[in-house]
Amino acid sequence: MPMTMSRARVARRIATAAAFGGGGVGLLGVAAVGVLLTEVRLARRTVGGSSDIPPCADGRYGAAFSHRTDRPPLRLGFLGDSTAAGQGVHRPSQTPGALLASGLAALSELPVDFRNVALPGAQSDDLARQVELMLADGAATPDVCVIMIGANDVTHRMAPAQSVRHLAEAVRRLRAAGCEVIVGTCPDLGTIEPVYQPLRWVARRLSRQLAAAQTIGVIESGGRTVSLGDLLGPEFEARPRELFGPDNYHPSAEGYATAAMAVLPTLCASLGLWPEEERPEPARGEGLLPVEQAAAEAASEGGTEVTASRAPWALLKHRRRRQLPEPEPTDPSSVTG
Repeated sequence: MPMTMSRARVARRIATAAAFGGGGVGLLGVAAVGVLLTEVRLARRTVGGSSDIPPCADGRYGAAFSHRTDRPPLRLGFLGDSTAAGQGVHRPSQTPGALLASGLAALSELPVDFRNVALPGAQSDDLARQVELMLADGAATPDVCVIMIGANDVTHRMAPAQSVRHLAEAVRRLRAAGCEVIVGTCPDLGTIEPVYQPLRWVARRLSRQLAAAQTIGVIESGGRTVSLGDLLGPEFEARPRELFGPDNYHPSAEGYATAAMAVLPTLCASLGLWPEEERPEPARGEGLLPVEQAAAEAASEGGTEVTASRAPWALLKHRRRRQLPEPEPTDPSSVTG
């Protein structure tokens, strides 16, 4: 609890600095930064990297539902970095976007038009460009967008307040255009298998702190968050060979499925399609908490949703997961732009 409260206070300072245009909030001393940079150089020799172009999964999912309804398709957009793009797998059906589009189609019983503008290597300052691309065709504005961002901000030492400011602005622009927004917060970089101490501890601390600050910025901008940090923690630490891809950095197909299963309930709930009430179940560790406390707790437990309630409160949810359907082949011509 003391650690959670400390993280909550720092996250609030970062989010406040982001809102008022401040710079970074120092999370590490000079000596620690020196150690971190030394360890990063060593880790880069061990951790693989991938220059492969992620498979394109754009298109229509659940096309069979078109024959059962005269309702228009749902539109799902994806923004962010290599995790959002699906780097590390080779088939479109293995990407998180395809998995979520297929799951959304199955639960809504509607076709889903999916479009992904995520860019491998992107940091949060690229989100403005991605939002422009996503909203360029006003007639095809997404009903809901998923953003996955933050890991490159940590590894490239972007000031946390700057990172949160870019993300919050992207959420506000999408919400103003009529999109629901779900943000998968910064993953826990301490789960990367070849990274050793003390870098593992530092990476975990930095990524969780950014995730908590991201949550505050997103909630106060009208979006929802799902923690990807510890979500890729117990599973990834216990079975890294299965859940990390060949480059030991990006998730494998099973790893992306694990992440997508956690995001799907929140994605559907944002559209009123999830069969759980929007209220806390105390027996499941859910509750109404101050926003910064909810953000700090979510950063420590993967798959945790944070949704705005009456200010200054937020709803902390642990939604029940469902097995994802196997994505079907898509019709690329169904999505324009």
